[in-house]
Amino acid sequence: MQIREDDLTGKKISDLLQEHLDNMYEITPPESVHALDIEALRSPDITFFSAWEGEELLGCGALKELSSTSGEVKSMRTVKIHRRKGVASNILEYIIKEAQRRGYDCLYLETGSFGEFAPARALYICYGFEYQGPFADYAQDPNSIFMVRKLV
Repeated sequence: MQIREDDLTGKKISDLLQEHLDNMYEITPPESVHALDIEALRSPDITFFSAWEGEELLGCGALKELSSTSGEVKSMRTVKIHRRKGVASNILEYIIKEAQRRGYDCLYLETGSFGEFAPARALYICYGFEYQGPFADYAQDPNSIFMVRKLV
């Protein structure tokens, strides 16, 4: 598996991100969807990564800079046929290492509170993320779970 910074111009990645957005709107009330579309992911404060095996896209994730000392995990998604193969773990490890390389003190994330998000929450807990209240511009929302991992 090769994980690399992605310029968000390929059809495979745009299709995966659209699937991700569509799925979030199927599961979550619109006012609680915090997934970013492809244009929002092109923001200069976001670094987007994709995982590949040869020419096959496996999944993606992003790191948003919140401040010079903190970041946020965004847009974690694994292609359906590659789920339960360690793709998300590898991407998350890569993002954590990048956050550490940047000298961040902590890494935050928001995920859903519904049952469909239980595997994601379990993954984040395995990597040392802990539950906390809202951060950055998020407001308290019963449909969201907020987590943080200290990096120092």
